[in-house]
Amino acid sequence: MKIRELAEQWEQNAKGRLTETAYAIHLDVEAAARLAAIAEMYPKRTPEELLGELIGAALEELEASFPYVRGQHVVATDEEGNPLYEDVGPTPRFLELSRRHLQEISDREAL
Repeated sequence: MKIRELAEQWEQNAKGRLTETAYAIHLDVEAAARLAAIAEMYPKRTPEELLGELIGAALEELEASFPYVRGQHVVATDEEGNPLYEDVGPTPRFLELSRRHLQEISDREAL
């Protein structure tokens, strides 16, 4: 989800699955003022919900911004028969680590 799509979702008051782990962060004054403004604009959401969704959207955008680095191995072909090479940039590592941590968190919270 892109950050610009969050306001639309906030209007609909959607809820997602939350982890039991809590995170404490300190915001700089400007970010705290912006968060207070968003919380006032969308009073159905708590500041914590807004922060969680903003962080989630920012992480998705970060993942999308990782550069593609062409590897040597062909992993598929496109519709025109052109080879598609593996990505040896940061994206595969990020996805692998994300899946591993998601599994660990899911296992921990299932107990």
